[in-house]
Parts: sequence; structure tokens; C-alpha cells
Amino acid sequence: PVILVISGATFVSWALLGEYLRGILEWAAGFIPWVDPGLGTLTLALFAAIAVLVIACPCALGLATPTALMVGSGMGAENGVLIREGAAIQSLKDVKTIVFDKTGTLTKGRPELTDVVTIGDGDETALLGMVAGAEKGSEHPIAQAIVSGAADREITVPDPEEFETLPGQGLRAKVDGRVITVGGRRMFSDLPDVVENAAAELEARARTVIIVQVDGKFAGVLGIADTLKDDSEDAIKELRAMGVSTVMITGDNEATARAIADSVGIERVLAQVLPDEKAAEIERLQEEVGPVAMVGDGINDAPALAQATVGIAIGTGTDIAIESSDITLVRGDLSSVVTAVRLSRETFRKIRQNLFWAFAYNIVAIPLAFLGLLHPLIAEAAMATSSVTVVTNANLLRRARIR
Repeated sequence: PVILVISGATFVSWALLGEYLRGILEWAAGFIPWVDPGLGTLTLALFAAIAVLVIACPCALGLATPTALMVGSGMGAENGVLIREGAAIQSLKDVKTIVFDKTGTLTKGRPELTDVVTIGDGDETALLGMVAGAEKGSEHPIAQAIVSGAADREITVPDPEEFETLPGQGLRAKVDGRVITVGGRRMFSDLPDVVENAAAELEARARTVIIVQVDGKFAGVLGIADTLKDDSEDAIKELRAMGVSTVMITGDNEATARAIADSVGIERVLAQVLPDEKAAEIERLQEEVGPVAMVGDGINDAPALAQATVGIAIGTGTDIAIESSDITLVRGDLSSVVTAVRLSRETFRKIRQNLFWAFAYNIVAIPLAFLGLLHPLIAEAAMATSSVTVVTNANLLRRARIR
């Protein structure tokens, strides 16, 4: 509407004041070959009005953003970063805090049984056999690690007679007529000193602690270790250098979580977070620090991925996590998070450049067109050139270093 008003004002100005404005054309005719002051006043008015409309054609403005986003999305795909919508690139550049789930995201997601500590004069083999029998009905990675650990030790694992999952805490089962209760610290209160000491020692070595009761009596403590991904430490270091703070969220207790976070260089830990509490923790962080990205891979990460400003799913994770996310990391390596952040920043740097050039053409050319110094054909050529400039500049994004 503004351009239409300017074009109309141009026509009226030349129609009424053409004889006065003709002096500008007579002055410019000496060095601008297409200026012809000998044309009639209405012809000059029509030429000037059309030139304003043509030079202000919003082609370059319309191309500025989508061309850069298209090139950026293509570069992301080439580097294993699949972007579901352009808004994710826009939002990620503003994110200053990224939250990482632990299991399967920072770690390889293949926990292993490393320690079996019995309480009193209990037998290690018998204890592990009963716990593995209780865990046999669970699909949790820790349960599978215990069952695999028993198999590696060639221990016979009985089938559970009864089985009950306690979400976010552990499980209870009956094995060989005995009630086996297995879970983390939050499942038990008032731990005896011998159990507390054994658990604390394992936690100091970054082990996830599993406490076992048999028929209501504490029988042992198991240590589970999950190896960090090879690039976790480097990725966290690069994010910190880019001004992005990192947070780890996990169901592990504070001591174990802190030990793992320290080993990878993460600054802040949200420990003992139940699966259904992750989304609330992300929301609380958003209120505290602003835009937050979440990186996760599991079913229980899906609500948090949806709540985050930008949800980033590990491509090797569950389908529901991928569907809940805005960006998927195909290879599952954390260096791809760094790639995604750099890609977002570089893409929007190009968008800002494109918008500058699109507006610069208009700012310079519209006054010239108003004064009659642009023939409509020249204005058309300039408008086409601005579009080509924007597209060419967007394609220069391919030279950016994002890995």
C-alpha cells in the first residue's frame, strides 16, 4: 500500500509540477543516457510512476528468507541434521541453554553391570540370579544390563512368578517364592550404614546404584555403568566456547549424576528427575533462562522435547522421540548438536544480509525513480539483479563452516 501511494504521488507530482521537475532531467541528461527531457509531461509522469512500482517489486524480499532456509536445510541434511520446519532454525540461534538427557544421549545407552556388592554373608551368585530373574520381565536398559551381566557370569536366571513395575522407582517381583524389590535410592528410606556406604562408593565412581531387598531385608547393591559417547566431551566444550550453557537431566541421584557431568564438562545437573517430571523441569528452565533446547532419545523424553523451544532427537532413539522433536540428528553423535547450532546462526546471518540487500536496492532506487531518473526498463533490470543477488548470496551459505 505504501508503494502504491508513492507511485500515485509520483504521477500526480509530475503531472502538476512536470515543468519544474524537467530541470532535473535536463541536468541529468548529460551523464545518464536513458534520460530524455524532451518527452511530454504525462509521459514522464507515467514513466516515473511505473518505475517506482517496478523497482519496489518485493521479489528480493520474498526470496531473502526462503532461499537461505532452503540452502540451510539442504546443508543440514548433508551433515546428518534433519530439520522438520524452518522455525526450528530461527529459534535455535537464540538458544543459550541446551539440556541433555543422560542415558542414550550423552552415553551410548548400553549400560553394563560392573559391581555386585552383597550385604552380610549373602552369596553374590545367588543374589544376582534372583535380581536378574526379577528384572527378566522388564525392557528397561538397566534391567537388560543386569540380565546380560548374569548371563555373562553363566548364572541360571529363573522366571519371575509375579512382576510389578513401579514407574520411575524400580520394580517388585516374586522369584523362587521370595519377594525381590529392586530400585534406586528414592524407592527406599533410612538406608542402613552398610548399604549407604556401599552405594556412596559406587556413586563416587559414576555408577548408577541399584539397591536390592529380599523379603523386605536389604541384601545387596549393584553398580551399573554406561559409557559416554566418544564425542560427548568435545561437543560440550565447543558449545561452551559458542556461549551456550549445558545442563544434564537424569533420574540418577545427585552424586552419580554430578560425577558423570564433571567427566564430560557439563555445568549444571538436574538429578533424580522422574520421567513424567522432565517436561516440567524444561518449562521451569524456560521461565528462568529463556529459550531452551532439549536433546533426548527415549519415550520418556518425548514430552520434554515437545515442551522445549527446540526439541532435538537422537536419530538412533525411539520413534516417538523423533516425532516429538523439531530436529533429528541422524547419526546420533553429539557433534551434530554443534553443527545444528552453527547452521542456525550461519543461516540467519545470510537472511539478514539478504534483507539488507533487498532493502538497499529499494532505498536507493525508489527516490531515483520518483525523480524520473530511472526508465521502467532500467528499473526492471535493477529489480531482477536484486533477486539474483539475494539468491546468489543465499547459495554462498554453502561455504560456511558448520562442522
